[in-house]
Amino acid sequence: MATSVYLSSPGLEINNVDLTDQCTAASITYTVEALENTAFGSTARTYTAGLANNSITVTLYQSYAATETEASIYALVGTTTTIELSPTVAGLTTPSATSPKYTLTGAYLESHTPINASLGELSTIDLTFTGGTLTKATS
Repeated sequence: MATSVYLSSPGLEINNVDLTDQCTAASITYTVEALENTAFGSTARTYTAGLANNSITVTLYQSYAATETEASIYALVGTTTTIELSPTVAGLTTPSATSPKYTLTGAYLESHTPINASLGELSTIDLTFTGGTLTKATS
């Protein structure tokens, strides 16, 4: 029987700051680039693993309060940091097989939009952290 996971209350920490209460969407892209190693005489293309090219994208409500979104993100542009993401808040401190914690270490934040406002709407920002090493903890 097929099952699915509904992220009703995921946990998010960026640079050791818990931004779970500001997060509205999150995705992890786990990629290992394919390097072609096909040789003469082969009848089909073959590949081997190359470098990892991981990323985490999050959508956060913009908040200018101390220890919230803007205060936590602005100084990270142009630097590397660590992001932790779990399907549940509890998974950040106690990961398990059903609530693993993914950690992207050495992730680079290229850009940030400090003001993204529209009349009558809550302000949100999209951040993409790229590169770094992705690990998965289940215990």
